[in-house]
Amino acid sequence: MVRAIAFYLPQFHPIPENDLWWGAGFTEWTNTASATPLFPGHYQPHIPADLGFYDLRLPESRAAQAALAQKFGIEGFCYYHYWFGGGRRLLERPFDEVLASGEPDFPFCLCWANETWAGHWHGAPDRILVEQSYPGEADYLAHFAWLLHAFQDRRYITVDGRPLFLIFNVAGLPDAPGLCRLWRRLADEAGLPGLCLLAVRHQVDRRDPHAAGFDGAVDMRLPLLVTNYIEVVQEIHVLDHRRLADFEVASPQAGVSHYPCVGPGWDNTPRLGRRGLVYVNSSPELFRATVSRAVAQLAGRPPDHQLLFLKAWNEWAEGNHLEPDLRYGHAWLEALQSGTGGRRSA
Repeated sequence: MVRAIAFYLPQFHPIPENDLWWGAGFTEWTNTASATPLFPGHYQPHIPADLGFYDLRLPESRAAQAALAQKFGIEGFCYYHYWFGGGRRLLERPFDEVLASGEPDFPFCLCWANETWAGHWHGAPDRILVEQSYPGEADYLAHFAWLLHAFQDRRYITVDGRPLFLIFNVAGLPDAPGLCRLWRRLADEAGLPGLCLLAVRHQVDRRDPHAAGFDGAVDMRLPLLVTNYIEVVQEIHVLDHRRLADFEVASPQAGVSHYPCVGPGWDNTPRLGRRGLVYVNSSPELFRATVSRAVAQLAGRPPDHQLLFLKAWNEWAEGNHLEPDLRYGHAWLEALQSGTGGRRSA
């Protein structure tokens, strides 16, 4: 069986910064629930089913998510981790509590989402909220010291015994090879058997991750902006998901260890309104077929290296979630399970 790992967004609880920027009580649910259809047949809003409008400050919510993911064969969550430099983190509470409490007893890894926060997430593209910075080696040392607590947790996902860590924006790093060398040395000094460092590649990026010091790449190809496939429907940019499905699993690249990343669909109009992008004709059947292609590509690799990344578990305001909604219920999870050939747990 492949190792299905789902990206996990922690922005489902209020924080002082979001209160200041967007109003008291803002979470990802704010945009999700207020979305409206923008053209005939446009599926909005997406309303959660089984898990409801949860608050990630509650351990019961986190436990319910893990139980549902495990039931349909997902190995673990890959939490987005925000470290902006100088030790500043945001949206840290859910993972910090998972780490401190030991619950839920469900595997996890981390993806450093090292990007500047700008208002484009919520319709204000020229507004810089928090700038991603790289103050230098002292900050890298402090960052690794924090990460080490997670790496040493028994639940942490490993590849050949090495903790798995992703970096979202490799191009933004001032010296990616130097950072990888430093952290690998620190891992050795801490007694770890090494690190499995993966670079996230976007769109049709074919740069060699190994040259930047990484063990491989995660090919995150949603949304795939193939301009000649874009149509405009009542001022909204729309892509037919059926025409894009063959592109979602990147073709093999000589000399590169790359791992597929697939998802159910895309619609970020809850965040961007008419400036958003919508996939139409997404379906569980289409998703199942995409998952099956990704699984076929992974066949033959050593079991630990059969990593399939899912975008995403709960990115609701991007129309990109495996969590059940009122329209599809468990259909996305069932499609994943069917595509991977996995067994549903009791």
